Amino acid sequence: MKFIIKVLITAVNAFALAYILPGVSIRNFLIALLVAFVLALLDAIVKPLLVLFTLPATIFTLGLFLFVINAGIILLDAYFVKGFEVDGFWYALLFSICLSFANSIVHKMVLKDEDKNKTA
Repeated sequence: MKFIIKVLITAVNAFALAYILPGVSIRNFLIALLVAFVLALLDAIVKPLLVLFTLPATIFTLGLFLFVINAGIILLDAYFVKGFEVDGFWYALLFSICLSFANSIVHKMVLKDEDKNKTA
């Protein structure tokens, strides 16, 4: 159930950010759901491999290379999902930072309330 909630939150945030950021476009909310699902798969499968292979660069840049990996994951998501377009690396970087920030805020609010309901 938590996975579905996280995918829905990511879809809503991605759809909202696509209207705000100039270099990112998502055709409709169904595409946003697909973007969120593919992003979850890429984060679970591809991202750990990229982090492992680029560990020296990540250590050398004190973790800042993880932003590059996140932008690459966004560009890979845009490659797989038709209807989701990112104009370039810098827009992907900005989108990934904004999406991570928005998701962390909304996840804390929504999932915190869900955890309180379980204990009550």
